[in-house]
Amino acid sequence: MSATAAPAVERSAIKKIAVRLVPFVALMFFVNYLDRTAISFAEPNGMGQDLGLTAAQFGLASGVFFIGYIVLEVPSNMALHKFGARRWLARIMISWGVVSLLFTWVQSSGQLYSLRFLLGVAEAGFFPGAILFLSQWVPARHRTKILALFYLAQPLTTVIGAPLAGWLINQHGAFLGLEGWRFMFLGVSIPAIVLGVVAWFYLIDRPADAKWLTQAEKDWLTAELARENTAKTDGTDGADGKAQGGQDSHGSHGKAALKAAFTSGRVWTLAVIYFGFIYGLYALAFFLPTIIKGFEEQYDTSFDVLQTGLITAIPYLPAAIVLFFWSRHATRHGLRSWHIAGPAVVGGLSIPLALYMGSPAATIAVITVTACAIFAALPTFWSLPSQFLTGAAAAAGIALINTAGNIAGFAAGYITGWLKDFSGTYYLPLFLVGAFMLLSAMLMLRLSAREGKGPRTPEGSTGPTGSAGSTGSVVAEGAPSAPQPLAPPATGR
Repeated sequence: MSATAAPAVERSAIKKIAVRLVPFVALMFFVNYLDRTAISFAEPNGMGQDLGLTAAQFGLASGVFFIGYIVLEVPSNMALHKFGARRWLARIMISWGVVSLLFTWVQSSGQLYSLRFLLGVAEAGFFPGAILFLSQWVPARHRTKILALFYLAQPLTTVIGAPLAGWLINQHGAFLGLEGWRFMFLGVSIPAIVLGVVAWFYLIDRPADAKWLTQAEKDWLTAELARENTAKTDGTDGADGKAQGGQDSHGSHGKAALKAAFTSGRVWTLAVIYFGFIYGLYALAFFLPTIIKGFEEQYDTSFDVLQTGLITAIPYLPAAIVLFFWSRHATRHGLRSWHIAGPAVVGGLSIPLALYMGSPAATIAVITVTACAIFAALPTFWSLPSQFLTGAAAAAGIALINTAGNIAGFAAGYITGWLKDFSGTYYLPLFLVGAFMLLSAMLMLRLSAREGKGPRTPEGSTGPTGSAGSTGSVVAEGAPSAPQPLAPPATGR
């Protein structure tokens, strides 16, 4: 391919991927997150009263989901690496849709705990699997942009999903005499099953099999991803300099890559950083509707179910906008430690501040700042593992990092509820959220300072731009100077 033709082919290939694949995978993520957090809308709108739940019991029900998810997270992502994303992501969606549907008929706290656990088992591996799948389609310099477009689904789930949940809950008795919260579970479960069936036929495991790409685009993507993978595997594994084994996940090399991911200090540091962000995310996701319900007593006001849903959505629309432009800045100017540490500091300081506001509007305004901070950092954070992981090591490393987030999801739900029952207010649990986010900021800066001597390449470029020792680059020391892939192209599955 000529030098003049290559940029045009690159632009057209990335644009097609952004239009054909990313919206569909983002829609899957939208439904995934809505099903996962639907319990937060059900609890203050009849479920808590009907099942006799305390705040601690609701927190346990919210968090027990993550136990099943944690147990099967790494095995599920390794299975996706083996069987291909099309089959595995479709299987996950159908499984979790069926389990989510069963919440319609839950009758006790024990049944609620059991179904939440099974929902975690069914969903295990979806998010890291989606990250891994998208990474197999785009070169590293385009990855932050693509992941940001994918990640927009999460805040938009609340922007759209909260009012939708409110509308479904308002249909009390309209279908088979179901209570509103039961009808909501029914309404948000069916799309997961439908999307799972569609995904089986719609998704494609590798660029070479995409009929909607021209031959030139297929050749460019395959060659570019192979080049990046070769640079990664030529002498280093990408996990703290140990022998690379990502090229064959089924033999001894695959086992070496798996071991390298699990013994990488960088992977574990990133896991703890991610823990802090996800602790804050799920503390808000599970308890914000309940906190808004508490405005009635605190400020002598009242909101109906639909109004509560709309208020819950307020922080997430600005968060989606900030996520897009923050990730765009990181893509254009190069990912730096402050792209992640800065939002962590803002979120850590703002969320306890919300407790001292004198009105519902002021409280929601401060919570909006917290939501913007969390979502600004998340897609840029997920660009980091690509700097030193590939192949089976990427599948295991990404799943391990995401597992830490799921531990945070369990901890945030249960600890926040327990501390609320213990102290009678949300002061103590929200101060704890702030502390975890500040810890994430400190670890990010420490990681950057320790490994800032390595070369830096902005994701929008194709070559080194000089030392990052004084500028806070997050590229690991000893990593190749060219942009690195999160995983190699899929291998014919």
